[in-house]
Amino acid sequence: MKIFVTGATGFVGSRLVAKLASDGHTVHALYRSESKIPKKLPPRVEWFRGDITDPGAMEIAMGDCETVFHTAAFAAVWHRDENEIYRLNVDATLSVLEIAAKKGVRRCVVTSSAAVFGPSNGTLLTESGSMPRRFFTPYERSKAVMEQEVGRRTAAGQDVVLVNPTRLYGPGPLNDANSVTRLIKMYVEGKWHFLPGNGESIGNYVYVDDVVNGHILALDHGKSGERYILGGGNISYRDLFALLAELSGRNYRLFRFPLSLMLVSAGIMTGFASVTGIPPMITPGLVRKYNHHWKLSIEKAGTELGYHPMTIREGLLATLQWLNAGSSLKQAE
Repeated sequence: MKIFVTGATGFVGSRLVAKLASDGHTVHALYRSESKIPKKLPPRVEWFRGDITDPGAMEIAMGDCETVFHTAAFAAVWHRDENEIYRLNVDATLSVLEIAAKKGVRRCVVTSSAAVFGPSNGTLLTESGSMPRRFFTPYERSKAVMEQEVGRRTAAGQDVVLVNPTRLYGPGPLNDANSVTRLIKMYVEGKWHFLPGNGESIGNYVYVDDVVNGHILALDHGKSGERYILGGGNISYRDLFALLAELSGRNYRLFRFPLSLMLVSAGIMTGFASVTGIPPMITPGLVRKYNHHWKLSIEKAGTELGYHPMTIREGLLATLQWLNAGSSLKQAE
């Protein structure tokens, strides 16, 4: 099969391209920066320079592909112009779908986010839940708007499946999209000593290769117009760090970082960013978000797609082995 992938050099996209190629598919991979193209190119991958905001470039890159994976998105924690977030996450997605429809593409799989379901706070979130009235960040709002627009297209007959990854971690660039692995690395190196809030807030964490496999399962078995949570396990910050300490053999003392102090710190960083243009490490919206519970169910993906991710223990161990193999971890003094 010939498959078009946007965001082909990103955290999920790069591993998806490699997996599709290894499975024998021909992949048309869209990229913006040549420096991000892997040095060891997988067989059956054709690289096309372009941008998701450039319909002409995408039309050429999509060529005669039968299916499309749209993984590209704005995933950073902050942007000075919120309209740019919507342009990249909403308008560009619609452009991908328009070109796919024009070219007769059989199916599109679009990467959204589990953040669109809002915090759980006493419940277990599923795909059937309604979207919250308010969101913590422009990123979440843009993904929610994107999903609504995709819904209109599927209602009109276009074959599109949505996937909603939770908090990703695993081998890959230590950027905003892979901030959990960046945190893991900092902890093991002895550079992280904070427990967010009271440490009891629960999140859902998923290994990147499980998300890649989930995308492929959605292509093969998903139902058009449906969305699927691609998650792993639910765990609190306190238990996550305890497990990380056990697996790494490095048990550091953690200090509670009260919500009020976190909000003040994030506010200062965001204010500095608005003046300098340098993105902050975290924003007040993200602080509020991560101090809520985000317990999610993967039952639907398991039943309808055959999605069965590894446990958090298995995923953390694989991540630590990857960091060690690449000599990415420094011995704490």
